[in-house]
Amino acid sequence: MIYLDNSATTMPKPPQVQSAVNMTLRGAANPGRSGHKLSLAAAEKIYSARKTTAGFFGMEDETRVIFTSGCTMSLNMAIKGLMKSGGHAVVSSMEHNAVMRPLKAMERMGVTVTKAEVFAGDDDRTVDSFRRSINAHTKMIVCTQASNVWGIRLPVERLCALAHVYGLYMIVDVAQSAGVVPIDMKDGYDIVCAAGHKGLYGTMGTGLMLLSESVMPETIIEGGTGSNSADLTQPGELPDRFESGTPNLPGIAALGAGIEFVKSKGIDRIARHEFRLMERLYEGLSGISGIRLYTAAPENGRFVPVVSFNVDGHDSEEVGEYLSKSGIAVRAGLHCAPAAHEAMGTLQTGTVRVSPSAFTTTPDIDKLINAMKNCKRFL
Repeated sequence: MIYLDNSATTMPKPPQVQSAVNMTLRGAANPGRSGHKLSLAAAEKIYSARKTTAGFFGMEDETRVIFTSGCTMSLNMAIKGLMKSGGHAVVSSMEHNAVMRPLKAMERMGVTVTKAEVFAGDDDRTVDSFRRSINAHTKMIVCTQASNVWGIRLPVERLCALAHVYGLYMIVDVAQSAGVVPIDMKDGYDIVCAAGHKGLYGTMGTGLMLLSESVMPETIIEGGTGSNSADLTQPGELPDRFESGTPNLPGIAALGAGIEFVKSKGIDRIARHEFRLMERLYEGLSGISGIRLYTAAPENGRFVPVVSFNVDGHDSEEVGEYLSKSGIAVRAGLHCAPAAHEAMGTLQTGTVRVSPSAFTTTPDIDKLINAMKNCKRFL
């Protein structure tokens, strides 16, 4: 099957990622819990992955790299850890439920939320929309760097500067941009939350919460860390403060290997490859009667390489099923981001989303275009 659902998780995984998992399963003990050689070797693997991750994201202190079970967990830890005492948050109109649902759950604690409209291609209007959404009770801006549905990039660097002018925290969700957009914690973000299994080519069940030197959320999970075990208070030192329980050693080792893969290929090179494919797809779909595209052509700098579309008269799930039967895997529906669909008027139909990876080829895209040329005969 041609796999074009890489925004959900990249597949295949690079050989070095598969090897990293296999190595830990063949002879790894519980890291940080014992003094024997196998435990120490496991701890060294985690330290190596943490060091690699810190360097990749421009961090000087690797202890501020927190490994989690995914970007959703990272966002929950960041949002709930900073909003425990209530307050107001500003989000974008393109947010994933990984942001919207934690904030909704915190309404019972007095948390309020304002959605700032995103104006594709007009960063000035977008920044002004966020500015007008700030009030006297605002504690944070939390937003995606790029929409997982539309690929639209937000001006997060400018929003970060805006947040700091008003004394607010800035949390950025880079689930869809890490690996194709350079991300540097030195740009001033307070917390960056990332998925390990998408553009970083790690395994599912891995994520990152990257903390700046200026922020320390409250914990929302406590437990064993292998340190200060006689003290029932959660340790304050990092990364132990946020990494309770036995760590996902196979996943963390794989994530480190995935980041090394991205470094070896080069973010710019991967992005150019994926954008070339999505530009080809966009052009091909544009020439097919009955297909609706909702954004401008994907352009590096303004988008990440994602294309969403619909076929007139058909729900996205119908098209997704047709493509699956044609041997092509895409994502159809709401993509866990109803806010993004509401903003574009596709909440009732969803969309068909196509997302490539470093392993996607031109023939893969051409086969999708040809399948869409014939879709109306089969739907």
